[in-house]
Amino acid sequence: MLDIQTVGLSPDYVPYLDGWALQRSIHAEVVTGTRPDTLLLLEHEPVYTAGARTARHERPTDGTPVVDVDRGGKITWHGPGQLVGYPIVRLTEPVDVVAHVRRLEQLLIDVLGEYDVEGYRVEGRSGVWVRRPLGEDKVAAIGVRVQRGVTMHGFALNCDNSLAGFRGIIPCGITDAGVTTISEVAGAEIAPSDVIDTVSRVFAADFAGVPA
Repeated sequence: MLDIQTVGLSPDYVPYLDGWALQRSIHAEVVTGTRPDTLLLLEHEPVYTAGARTARHERPTDGTPVVDVDRGGKITWHGPGQLVGYPIVRLTEPVDVVAHVRRLEQLLIDVLGEYDVEGYRVEGRSGVWVRRPLGEDKVAAIGVRVQRGVTMHGFALNCDNSLAGFRGIIPCGITDAGVTTISEVAGAEIAPSDVIDTVSRVFAADFAGVPA
């Protein structure tokens, strides 16, 4: 069973620190078994988050706030138009973090397919990618943490957000690829509110072990 909660979509964006506090609260309940596995879906107010591997020179220098977080990976941007998902789920033993990331990637690839967007994995890199005229761009970023067998953090799916926030950083530390949105690839305006039902259905079906 996967409990799915939508806690903030346009225009009720969630401040990142509020979302992080909610994650920690739910994580504690999943760890103790007082709450089922939970997927939070929301849009954040504009923010940069820096994972454990973010180097000093990779941080923006324009005064934009940066939140240091306890997930893997490097720096990225969150903001309006981007659907952020936090699957807070108990992993089976032995814990395999890579398998969890691959699972999230496949579920997002399945979601994109419903909008005629062909997503794929890139060897050695996390997230979901699409082919573009000038190469390949990332459309969904993934960064996770596992504590006491239960996951935190998750994915950020670019829907119709501006890409300006990515220009002041090297997103996820990758210098030879770009960033795009579902709307840009599909040639139509596709907002988080348009994909949330699809994301909910695909994730719920997978965690229930039934076809989506």
